[in-house]
Amino acid sequence: MKTVALVQARMGSMRLPNKVMKPVGGVPMIGLLLSRLAKAQEIDQIVVATSVDIKNKVLTEYVQSLGYLCLMGSENDVLDRYAKIAADCEADIVIRITGDCPLIDPGLVDNLVKHFKRANLDYLCNNYPPTYPDGLDTEVFSIQALQQANVDAVSNFDREHVTPYMRNSGQFKIATSSHSIDLSDLRWTVDEMDDFNVIEKVFDHFSPRIDFSWKEVLELQKLRPDMFKTNQNIERNAGATMGSGEKLWLRAKKVIPGGNMLLSKRAEMFLPDAWPAYYSRAKGCSVWDLDGVEYKDVGLMGVGTNTLGYGHIEVDAAVRKTIDAGNMTSLNCPEEVYLAERLVELHPWADMVRFARTGGEANAIAIRIARAASGREKVAFCGYHGWHDWYLAANLGGDENLSGHLLSGLAPKGVPQSLRDSVLPFEYNQFEQLLQLTENYDIGTIVMEVSRNHEPKNRFLERVRELATQKNIVLVFDECTSGFRQTFGGLHLQYGIEPDIAIFGKALGNGYAITSIIGRRDVMEVAQSTFISSTFWTERIGPSAALKTLEVMERIRSWELITQIGKTVTAGWKSLAETHGLTIETSGLSALTGFSFKHADGLAYKTLITQEMLARGHLATTSFYACTEHTPAIIATYLDNLDPVFKLIKDCEQGKDINQLLKGPVCHSGFTRLN
Repeated sequence: MKTVALVQARMGSMRLPNKVMKPVGGVPMIGLLLSRLAKAQEIDQIVVATSVDIKNKVLTEYVQSLGYLCLMGSENDVLDRYAKIAADCEADIVIRITGDCPLIDPGLVDNLVKHFKRANLDYLCNNYPPTYPDGLDTEVFSIQALQQANVDAVSNFDREHVTPYMRNSGQFKIATSSHSIDLSDLRWTVDEMDDFNVIEKVFDHFSPRIDFSWKEVLELQKLRPDMFKTNQNIERNAGATMGSGEKLWLRAKKVIPGGNMLLSKRAEMFLPDAWPAYYSRAKGCSVWDLDGVEYKDVGLMGVGTNTLGYGHIEVDAAVRKTIDAGNMTSLNCPEEVYLAERLVELHPWADMVRFARTGGEANAIAIRIARAASGREKVAFCGYHGWHDWYLAANLGGDENLSGHLLSGLAPKGVPQSLRDSVLPFEYNQFEQLLQLTENYDIGTIVMEVSRNHEPKNRFLERVRELATQKNIVLVFDECTSGFRQTFGGLHLQYGIEPDIAIFGKALGNGYAITSIIGRRDVMEVAQSTFISSTFWTERIGPSAALKTLEVMERIRSWELITQIGKTVTAGWKSLAETHGLTIETSGLSALTGFSFKHADGLAYKTLITQEMLARGHLATTSFYACTEHTPAIIATYLDNLDPVFKLIKDCEQGKDINQLLKGPVCHSGFTRLN
């Protein structure tokens, strides 16, 4: 009977790319593994089983240079890869070894093969349940069991991980070889850089020997536990249950402060240990993760950027045309003129426009212009306006000044102390607070959102406009979020209140980066007296996308569609809450709506909703950004799936422990430093 060891290896590891070729003492890790495994007496042939991905070419060439076969198969269907390669090798018995276990022990492998033959088994392993250190995992199975599994197994999990079907189907004679002492908490495998560092230390200690036994490594760990401590907090076999997005998120947090560029897209804001985190493609209101799983986005829709849905055919076509024509040259793009004229046409009170690419910088530009125009530095603000120094300076007077303005936990670290009291908060609908600020400070600028969570009351917006006019204060409406969502243009048009400057972003380019600052001529022309300039504000894609987005919006009257969709969703939430006897509070614009539980476990309930809806194929939380692609059928399915989740929450209110339902930590509610 021919016994073939198939070493599963590829370059595309999600948590530690190219790990099998990372050099340990100058030798690629896979080379050390093969050299150790070659000392096993019960193995007739060693073959590296990799995938057809071109990235594996360097691995294949290296393995072949050592004199071993390296055969290719499916990238994701590893079970099929194993079955076909084993058949090509005419194997009778197959040993499964993974390329991330360089401390694999040939003596241990020999013992398992002997046990397998002696007991006449279909499948034998030493890691289910585990009692040996992680990194000595060995599985032995017959070619017949492998071939049957390849025919019968249907789940993606079974096909990606090769052997679960053999263990769990009940169709095979299986056994586990256990160690007399449970050592499963020891970690000698390589999934992350901390693991690799441990392996380097082990080989360095025994150098130039590479034939040391696993028991020698065990003695070393007893004598020098400090060499092994850096990776001991990593969960065993965590990768088997983690999606590619979760694995990539772990990598990201090691090389990107905070893990990504936007707080609102951090995994910790949704499901800290289970959020897909990354997408491979998107269309309409569907998003596919890195593993090809489709989800309906009934949550943030690009954090409000895609009111026409993802991958809109006309907008994308306009962008492709722009790319073909050239996105950036030494000359200016004409589209910025056309877009400026269009925005002024939609807002007759405005005369001039400046463009940027993000909401934060658009706010900073508006504040600079307003300060220059008014000749006064102090700013009164209400709402959320980005990350720049001028805004975070509010917390120099106390870390909670911004807590009532969408985000909590924003410490003003790195913001010059000299900016203290330069920007001062007031609450929405609290006109007397604003009035008091203007009486106590020489306010030159008022910047605020027209509306986010609540409607204006008691002529609030009118009184703000009157106060600004009376005191010669520049009034700035930040409509990065509200613009083009409830009206064709700024939300201020609906209320009939004209600012001096208005800012637009998010929905303006339907997912492409473009923001605008529009204003009265006497205010905007001051921009020429202060330096405001940036190379990439002159690229062509943003204005081209915005022009086409505005064209489509106007034709289909998108703001009316998404407003009605949002109202339907809000009504659905209220109906579900009433059905299950829950108390919720809804808020926000109709097309940008949300709900919350007035309960001590409200944040845990939010996490539970995200967890359960993700399992049902939805990206969902307690907020909903409507887009034109949210069809009645999609909304009906969303609400149908939310129904049993609301029932679970009611069960918790009646005594069930929410912690028994959650499969991981509770999501974050504001800014929190990540480790």
